[in-house]
Amino acid sequence: MDDRRKRLLNNVVIWAFDRGQKRFLTKDVAVAERRGARLGMLFYRLDKKHRERTHSNLELAFPEWTPEKRDEVAKAVFRHYGLVMGDFLRTPMRTKEEVLETAEVEGFDNFLVAEAAGKGVLVVTAHLGNFERFGHYCTATGRHISVVARDANQSEIQERIAAVRANTGVEFISRGEAARPIMVKLRRKELIGLLPDQNTDEAFVPFFGKPCGTVLGPAVLHQRTGAPILPAFCVRTGVGRYKIIVKEPIDLENTENDREALMTQVNSVLESVIRDYPEQWLWMHDRWKSARLRGLL
Repeated sequence: MDDRRKRLLNNVVIWAFDRGQKRFLTKDVAVAERRGARLGMLFYRLDKKHRERTHSNLELAFPEWTPEKRDEVAKAVFRHYGLVMGDFLRTPMRTKEEVLETAEVEGFDNFLVAEAAGKGVLVVTAHLGNFERFGHYCTATGRHISVVARDANQSEIQERIAAVRANTGVEFISRGEAARPIMVKLRRKELIGLLPDQNTDEAFVPFFGKPCGTVLGPAVLHQRTGAPILPAFCVRTGVGRYKIIVKEPIDLENTENDREALMTQVNSVLESVIRDYPEQWLWMHDRWKSARLRGLL
């Protein structure tokens, strides 16, 4: 794509973001979710590339499902991410009180156990449910959390996303510049949010029974700092309502401090929760791309 077309596309995306945010700035979360869900279904119809990738990934992960079942879940995935986008864009209207009142928590004692280690906590989550809400929940309970995330391709869009996120009190660290600030924050006994469910070629460990390119970052950080790895997720349970699921810290005794063995355990926990809420995970992402290119599938 030439520079002129890139600038045009960039301007269109900015215009759509600004216009869309005005429509979603409402105190009524149900309205925001309905508008977002409609937009999600529009993307399902128009975005052939990601629609087909969603179907392909679901077939790989759930070969026992019928085509009708995969089609049903694929549509639900796009609908879910549409309504989550609607919830995200209304973030400036969302108060700390709303976050706490609309969330139930399962496994909160696991949080306390990880924090009691006194070395900070590596919170591993996924592009599942509404991870933006999870960060907001942490700050609403008086915890400081910094999330490592990839910047948007367009700087103007990144600035707008950052402005929306600023309302939650969550700090975001650019993935390419994360190592040093992570170490500083862990020494302060803070929380670091990591989303290790994206494609890479660092290591290949099982995910849904297939070799899958998986980052080693959480394992490396644990080895360097001793910070426990705590799987935690935020799944949607109803209109504007969420469940925070906090699993037990990863059992490091079974890994012999081996990075790939540790990440195999992380993938196993991620998979178990995704299986419970398949319509809430980012199936349109090409998660097995590196494995496919290596001829491992």
